[in-house]
Amino acid sequence: MYKLALIGLGGFLGTLCRYWLSEVVDERTQSSFPFGTMIVNLSGCFAAGFLFQYLSQATLSADLRLAIFTGFLGGFTTFSAYALQTFTLMQGGLLSLAFVNVVISNVLGLAMVWLGSCTSRQLISPPGGL
Repeated sequence: MYKLALIGLGGFLGTLCRYWLSEVVDERTQSSFPFGTMIVNLSGCFAAGFLFQYLSQATLSADLRLAIFTGFLGGFTTFSAYALQTFTLMQGGLLSLAFVNVVISNVLGLAMVWLGSCTSRQLISPPGGL
């Protein structure tokens, strides 16, 4: 239960930070491009890489690591987990698996958004419509 509370607290704080940073960036850029999301994803990736390396040298409890990576960074952006996992595959010499992860996550991810959108349209469109 303690682990879940730490992850939940970290996730809560990460989610609030994501919302705040994304809103600030989007408000300042006033663009159709999702700069807020991009900045959140990039800063989350930097934080994941920095903390992964830094904390590998530190004596920090496994529970606190879980709260930081799964909780805070997971709430801030799951893109950082994807990038960190791809990076560790590359570091381990598993370049083909890293490549597969990138291709599948991006191409199939976009395809699944499309499929979900199509499915939703089919479910909510009136009979005889569209």
